[in-house]
Amino acid sequence: MFRYALRRVPSALLVLLVASVLVFGILRLAPGDPAVVLAGPDASAATVAHVRASLGLDSALPVQYWTWLTGLLTGDLGTSFILGAPITTLIGHGLGNTLELTAAALLLALVGGGAAGVLLGTARHKGVRALLGGAVNLALAVPPYVTGVLLVLLFAVTFHVLPASGHASLLADPVIGVQYLLLPALCLALPTGAVLARFLAASLRKSGQEDYVRTGHGKGLTERRLLTRHTLPGALPPVITVLGIQIGQLLGGAVVVEAVFAWPGIGQLLLQAVLGRDYLLVQDLLLFAVGVFVVLQTLTDLVQAGLDPRVRIGGGV
Repeated sequence: MFRYALRRVPSALLVLLVASVLVFGILRLAPGDPAVVLAGPDASAATVAHVRASLGLDSALPVQYWTWLTGLLTGDLGTSFILGAPITTLIGHGLGNTLELTAAALLLALVGGGAAGVLLGTARHKGVRALLGGAVNLALAVPPYVTGVLLVLLFAVTFHVLPASGHASLLADPVIGVQYLLLPALCLALPTGAVLARFLAASLRKSGQEDYVRTGHGKGLTERRLLTRHTLPGALPPVITVLGIQIGQLLGGAVVVEAVFAWPGIGQLLLQAVLGRDYLLVQDLLLFAVGVFVVLQTLTDLVQAGLDPRVRIGGGV
């Protein structure tokens, strides 16, 4: 397993390097000049040139890229052009709130999607399968920004049981914190839970046709024992892979959900940076997101390798 993990490191580093080049290059192709934004619409050409020089934007692109890359390697992420604060501090503050939101959404997705997937994959009544399948398809079809608005209209406007937007610390007041967390977490969890439910149901059906399950039926094992001891463990490896991808999707979907519910996380910070043409902050946030995806995918592969030795053998162990 250790050798298998080491074999994944070079490819992960290569992905990050290529991603840094793409992020840097694409942002430079975007319209707008952060120096103009920072100097103001009525600033003179000399003022704009001075601001551009102070930000290092007058240097050649390779020099700018190298300066940014060496800063990342040394832990110096720089200072936000627009917000005027250290990027490390900004990301640290927003990351805590985003992790809080995604962790709650992941918990809801695992519980709801897992239960729906098991029922969908094992239910024998056609009506139950049709009802669950329709609910799963609906959760997949409706985009999060629509779901978010509907949840606000239902629970905040119509019934007044939950706040429409904002954030409260779970540590300071858990009750109030959960009230602010529930709607955005549910909105973020619905599509992820639906994906997990569909894959788990399909994997359970496939696992249920394996010879060892038929042998268990022949031995007279109960359906519950077959499910918990044989069918479900055999269905988990592909679902684990999907789960790793979906955790990354949760972080991506948090951008939209945080905007709908005014949640002060990484998504809100990225939106501010994009609107303000804050190149350095956008670069750091995008590369950070790629890094999270790479780490999650690597961990997912390691978990799957632990569950299925064939993966390690295929990886050259």
